[in-house]
Amino acid sequence: MAKKTPKDDKGRFEWPFGPRNYLFFGVGIITIIVGYITLAAGSITLAPILLVLGYCVLIPVSIIINGKKKTAPVEEIPQSES
Repeated sequence: MAKKTPKDDKGRFEWPFGPRNYLFFGVGIITIIVGYITLAAGSITLAPILLVLGYCVLIPVSIIINGKKKTAPVEEIPQSES
């Protein structure tokens, strides 16, 4: 069998979402659920605010933000020969 080289991994798919993305998405879903519950309870002011916040702010933010931390490349420190 041939060994994989780093060149072979170039086309490998990496999931673009990190923990922060899932956190914002979860908070958005919870906000939407609470919005529908308050709508069913008869609130005509709080429910629309929660639904707009969930659908138009939190869910899009969870998609847009960069949830993965980019690691800086490690520079090699030249060692002096003594």
